[in-house]
Amino acid sequence: MDVEQLREYCLSKKGVTESFPFDDTALVFKVCGKIFAMIALDDGWMNLKCDPEKAIELREQYPAVMPGYHMNKKQWNTVVLDDSVLSKTICEWVDDSYDLVVQKLTKKLREALPNL
Repeated sequence: MDVEQLREYCLSKKGVTESFPFDDTALVFKVCGKIFAMIALDDGWMNLKCDPEKAIELREQYPAVMPGYHMNKKQWNTVVLDDSVLSKTICEWVDDSYDLVVQKLTKKLREALPNL
């Protein structure tokens, strides 16, 4: 899965915005102001939020998955985008990350998400 496909997939989710808050190579995706994904455009990896127990399982199962770079290592994974993980699987992880963030939003913010 290439960066443009990942970008389009992230942006297809309700209420998602993209920005470069850190530098011009770290593309960040947020829902209601909360980060759920970040793609390092120059290094070929992305960070995704993950349930802590599942994060450990994924790190053991996939060589391309490691503790989140520059993130809370317990709740974030870094995924190397080297085509060793199926695109479908990466999309599922993006979904999980998005859902984890949305679940933590207030009821008011969740209800304000646009219906697409």
